[in-house]
Amino acid sequence: MSGMLSERLREIHDLLYACYGPQYWWPGESRFEIILGAILTQNTNWRNVEKALGNLKAAGMLDEERLAAADAETVSSLIRPAGYYNVKAVRVKNFMRWLFDEPYWGDLDAVARVETEALRESLLGVKGIGRETADSILLYAFGRPVFVVDAYTCRVMGRHGFIDGEADYEEVRRLFEENLPGDAALFNEYHALLVRVGKEQCRPTARCAGCSLAHLVHESQWPAW
Repeated sequence: MSGMLSERLREIHDLLYACYGPQYWWPGESRFEIILGAILTQNTNWRNVEKALGNLKAAGMLDEERLAAADAETVSSLIRPAGYYNVKAVRVKNFMRWLFDEPYWGDLDAVARVETEALRESLLGVKGIGRETADSILLYAFGRPVFVVDAYTCRVMGRHGFIDGEADYEEVRRLFEENLPGDAALFNEYHALLVRVGKEQCRPTARCAGCSLAHLVHESQWPAW
């Protein structure tokens, strides 16, 4: 762990937290709902995901066994607000097959007992679940100290000189995990804050005026991720 790099990363977090406060991520009344939200949020905004989750809840489908038994067409119709609903219905069904197969047999508590790296590898074996989705499930549903990387993370970290345009997902993930304490609560809040500033200030065309990070050294011409 680099002391200076760690201090700089903590400074970014602290400035954003002072500006925005706690973000209360990830919304969801159960571990299962959080997992479904992580799958459905790909390529859409959270308001649309909330509508899809609301449909599933109204239909009694925020239940592992009932959702596992439902056919893809039924799931597709319920999650329509989330966009790409046919594709996402297949991903949801893929996850449900994984969950109800050996060795978990539909038991999320059994999943929770799996060591983090082994669980991450297993999740990445589910067709349609990529690294960002797998890490979101690990962090937000299971409280594992895994940093979630997305376009907002890359844009903010790039513009402030922590990564270059060639950095891949794993390199950015290691930046945080190797230079900050392995604290799931910290990673949770940090990721949420990066999304917040990425949406409001650090857009593809930067809006540095009024940004809590504006006084830090940064490159405003960073590529629009």
